[in-house]
Amino acid sequence: MKILFLHGLASSGAYKMADMLRQLMKPCEVLAPDLPIEADAALALARELCASERPDLVVGLSWGGFLAQKLRGQRKALVNPDLHVSRLLRTKTGTVEYLSPRRDGARSFEITEKICRQYELLEQEEFDGLTDEERALTLGLFADGDELVHCGPEFARHYPGRAVFYPGHHLPVYPEMKYQIVPFLRDFLQASGPSSGNNC
Repeated sequence: MKILFLHGLASSGAYKMADMLRQLMKPCEVLAPDLPIEADAALALARELCASERPDLVVGLSWGGFLAQKLRGQRKALVNPDLHVSRLLRTKTGTVEYLSPRRDGARSFEITEKICRQYELLEQEEFDGLTDEERALTLGLFADGDELVHCGPEFARHYPGRAVFYPGHHLPVYPEMKYQIVPFLRDFLQASGPSSGNNC
């Protein structure tokens, strides 16, 4: 099976959660691209990779969870998704340092009013077009000790029965991945059935 990992804000495909998925979800292949900050460009890249790579599961962390939620028709797990990215972005306008290395060597990026507005527009329609089939393709995983984002109740209103709460923090550490998150991911994949040749 193949997993597409969408990282959080100010991060990259080199973020440690991608490596944890590779270790704990063997023999799954884990794709972890560097995402652009612009909403339209990031979502376009995620959709392009879903079309070309046909992942069995998309795992989105925080900002990546916001993007993953928009991937209609795709099986996805949102880990502590920030469903209101624009609010966070407006507290960080200007130059922001990346927290993990990027393939292009970039060390920082700019958050502008235009970028904030892009996310506001996406947020206005983020739950549009939900069907029972779409809800069944979506799993939300929420840490009960999340110190940054608290979107579990809102997600649960739009995805009844699809929210899971686990003991942990916003950015998962290895024990949380191994004992909390990965078992849910495996169960989600097995319940949905494989869509490619290899089982994880």
